[in-house]
Amino acid sequence: MATGPDQQKTPQFNLAWIVLLALLAIVLVTPLFRSQETEVTVPYSDFKERVAEGSLSEVRIDQTSATGFARTGLAEQTQIHAVLPAQPDPAFLPLLEEHGVTVTAVNASNSALWAYLLPWMVILGFYLWITTRMRSGMAGMPRGMGDLMGGRFMKPAEQHRRITFDDVAGQDTAKREVAELVEFLRDPDRFARVGAEVPHGVLLMGPPGTGKTLLARALAGEAEVPFFSTSGSEFIEVFVGVGAGRVRRMFEAARKAAPAIIFIDELDSIGRTRGADLGGGHDEREQTLNQILAELDGFSGKEAVVVLAATNRPDVLDPALLRPGRFDRHVTLNLPDKAARRAILDIHAKDLPLAAEVDLDRTAAGTPGFSGADLKNLLNEAAITAARKAADAISAADIDEARDKVMMGTVRTLAIQPEEKHRLAVHEAGHTAVAYFLPEADSVHKVTIIPRGQALGGTHMLPENERHTLPEAYLKAQLATLLAGWAAEKLLLSSVSSGADDDIRRATALARSMVARWGMDPNIGPMDLRSSDDHPFLGQSIAKPREYADVTAGQVDMGVLDLLKTAEARAMELLTANKDRLGVLIARLEQEETLDAAGISDCLDPDNITPFHRKPAKT
Repeated sequence: MATGPDQQKTPQFNLAWIVLLALLAIVLVTPLFRSQETEVTVPYSDFKERVAEGSLSEVRIDQTSATGFARTGLAEQTQIHAVLPAQPDPAFLPLLEEHGVTVTAVNASNSALWAYLLPWMVILGFYLWITTRMRSGMAGMPRGMGDLMGGRFMKPAEQHRRITFDDVAGQDTAKREVAELVEFLRDPDRFARVGAEVPHGVLLMGPPGTGKTLLARALAGEAEVPFFSTSGSEFIEVFVGVGAGRVRRMFEAARKAAPAIIFIDELDSIGRTRGADLGGGHDEREQTLNQILAELDGFSGKEAVVVLAATNRPDVLDPALLRPGRFDRHVTLNLPDKAARRAILDIHAKDLPLAAEVDLDRTAAGTPGFSGADLKNLLNEAAITAARKAADAISAADIDEARDKVMMGTVRTLAIQPEEKHRLAVHEAGHTAVAYFLPEADSVHKVTIIPRGQALGGTHMLPENERHTLPEAYLKAQLATLLAGWAAEKLLLSSVSSGADDDIRRATALARSMVARWGMDPNIGPMDLRSSDDHPFLGQSIAKPREYADVTAGQVDMGVLDLLKTAEARAMELLTANKDRLGVLIARLEQEETLDAAGISDCLDPDNITPFHRKPAKT
């Protein structure tokens, strides 16, 4: 592995803290020196007697007290202290003069002086700390690298366990797109000899948890180069110019350590469209973004520094970031499919004690839509569940419990009345029955009336195959399944409840997308009538006028209503035709509270009891 710069920390002496600590030390130490002198406080009358006896050689008087110093060898106490009376004593000064005592007037006591100076010391220390931080940032600078405003800003690859492309599973396409950067960083002269310039800016895009940061670290591990890692939020400060200075120092350090990689996570936090925010265009974020653009333009074709950035909101980035010469290579990391999920599970499960009955293929098939981070969390939750039971290995039941916890939340303990439990069973059985009898719908994996998270029950469905497009027939089956719980309550209980709130919301949103986005309404056709998805605080405009007439908006509403009414009628027809089987499912669900695919098939089709439910052929 290539050796990086010297990582020993040099002593950092912050001027502001040194000044502030020195002043505070003076304040604290001065009373200690005073206490070393022998001093006693006596009544005012005793003080006058000491003067009359001739035992004091000097008296220092301030506004409220008098301090006397004894003549050498006349008393054990070298100092005596007395508080002066509120009313002035006209005989006190003549008494001092009569006995030859030296009188010294003091404007104020030392304590009053320090009480006056201490606030100014604190203000001075705070001012010096602020100015020092603005100039050179926080401590933690590696030797020879420049001040990167804290140790989090530079994490050379050799400081971590070496991560390579073998540690990144399920993103083969993304790995191929960045693989040539490894050769460039290992031997940049080979590219320079033929005049080739490898892109200096690579933007990693994708949903959260898909492995953007992991891929960046793997690229550094494969190339064996220093890895400068930071987040976009690290650059933002209250003081304008601090973020721009941090950017300059980071790029300067990377150039000195070249070949090297700079990784900026959450680029959208500083790279949003300029000039569109409510606060105007002269804030700290935009100054930082301008500096990043300038640094990217400053790269020459021979500099072996690659800048990687990650974001899950590429739509809000400033166009200047994406033009050729800056972040002109875009690498998309998608949610993994079934095969990719299995590969990810293999990586995270290699050090876990799995029981013999655990089938990772079944786990991969049962986790559609999970990202790599979700799968790692799934196995971790399963390990925690096994540890709570004091088990030596993770069982298939532990993984199933962990999946339910990740997807639906933790089990809640609620005192549910029998009437409410029956309504929950009716509602969930409605979803399950309609999904079971509709050939176009996904297969039902599990149904439960045990409260989890925010839901009182749930029906978990799994697609038989990975879907990349959504056909109209499948979407209409989804609508019927969503409204089936509401329809079952209406059919069997003659009333509905608020339990269908989330179902109705999701069904309405899906129907509106079918009408206004996907052209599935015959009266409107292929016309994009969606509402604006822009957010004003993410760099977009505050208000966007509607680009279609009120009549068209009414047609969209009628199209949505027609889809929902048709789906309701379809669900009601299926439930009415299979009312007897629905009753069996409701009774068993009330009794067992959770049913798997085999139990559901047993209730709805006694002749088709299989471990994995297969839908009947469409007639």
